[in-house]
Amino acid sequence: MLKPGRLALTILLFPLAAPLALAEEPPPKLLGWSEQTRVREEFLERRHAALLALMRKHQLDWWIVVNEEFHDDPLAQAIAPPRPYAGNRDYFVFVDTGDKGLRRVAITGFSEEALTRFFESPSEPRPADQVLPELYAAYAPKRIGLGISGRRGVMRTLTYDTYNQLSKMLGPEATQRFVGVEAFVEEYLDTRLPEENAYYEPAVHLTELLARRALSREAITPGRTSVGDVRRFLYDALWAAGVRTWFQPDLRVQRKGRPNPTSRGFLAVEPESTVIEPGDLLHVDFGISYMGWDTDWQRMAYVLRPGETDVPAGLKRALANTGTLQDALMSRARAGMDSGELYTATMDAMKEKGIEAMIYCHPLGNQGHGLGPSIDFRATRRGETGPHPLRPHSWISIELNTATSVPEWDGQKVFAMQEDPAWLGEAGYTFFRPRQRELYLIRK
Repeated sequence: MLKPGRLALTILLFPLAAPLALAEEPPPKLLGWSEQTRVREEFLERRHAALLALMRKHQLDWWIVVNEEFHDDPLAQAIAPPRPYAGNRDYFVFVDTGDKGLRRVAITGFSEEALTRFFESPSEPRPADQVLPELYAAYAPKRIGLGISGRRGVMRTLTYDTYNQLSKMLGPEATQRFVGVEAFVEEYLDTRLPEENAYYEPAVHLTELLARRALSREAITPGRTSVGDVRRFLYDALWAAGVRTWFQPDLRVQRKGRPNPTSRGFLAVEPESTVIEPGDLLHVDFGISYMGWDTDWQRMAYVLRPGETDVPAGLKRALANTGTLQDALMSRARAGMDSGELYTATMDAMKEKGIEAMIYCHPLGNQGHGLGPSIDFRATRRGETGPHPLRPHSWISIELNTATSVPEWDGQKVFAMQEDPAWLGEAGYTFFRPRQRELYLIRK
């Protein structure tokens, strides 16, 4: 439940002066930090219960994660209680002991009561150069998994100095048995518990409400407000809400008669100095961090010109085309389906309809650009080869766009870009929040 101080922040976040449609929708109730920790630790117990089978699937006898002081390993919060760790080096060691199952050993610089629920963690910690050689002598692991390789940063987190320390402590024979854990880490982070959905949905809901506020008269006065002003509005709204973001909020502006600037094949982010004018088509890309998870969200708005009461029909059709693209992808997705196969089938459907489309969906979860199968036109460029089956209960960002010629803009091509978090069930993907079917309106 929200505490009184939190309630005051909520009132600041959603002031009575907000437009009626926004004021009528109450903000989601977020958990305080201690309650978040309690819930996350309950989920952690279930993750640890499934860890041994996953290690055996990936042929790992040991898995070691090392958290360094002021240089946190992003995996630490996913494999240990989500609390601060301030030791010089804290080692979390998972050992397949064979018939006796999984042994979990924490080697920390300081005693931590919360660890004893999940790890062997004595009140008088012993140094790693004693504990690790003893474990190695007892179990003689053939494959010791470390974060030393992989395409993504969370897969290759071990520092050079810590690698050398592990090598020195365990000896040259053990060093020859060090292996990367990229596929293992991907599956661990991409595997979600169905019960987590109920706690992720409020984070997505809050992301939606903040984005709606940023694309409204509360934040924008046409002819006066700059892109930088809207970005700063979002930063302050995050602070008031008691959450943070994992990337800089981005805004894009499309304007009749002005060529669309591009970057790496996408509509480029607008300079902060640009002043928002009547007739502009606005786009925001925004996400928050909560409960150890990240959200990712995009929405669009139209700034009415003097005398206009509605969005031009051509812009409505542009958004509708993106809805058709969403439908094509969502209706075909099934757990176990290869992500590349889904991408190809969806793009073929768009070609049949004559819709110019781009798809670049990515996993969500512990990171905004999470690990797992992507439904993405860039996969083949990166040299990724299949199969990459979609995992049941995983979360994904349905991120895509279409390009449509708009008659009211003299045939100028307009990009309708959308991004919605979704989860994968038996019947395919389901959005956490309703998708955008109409452009938000901003009046002069």
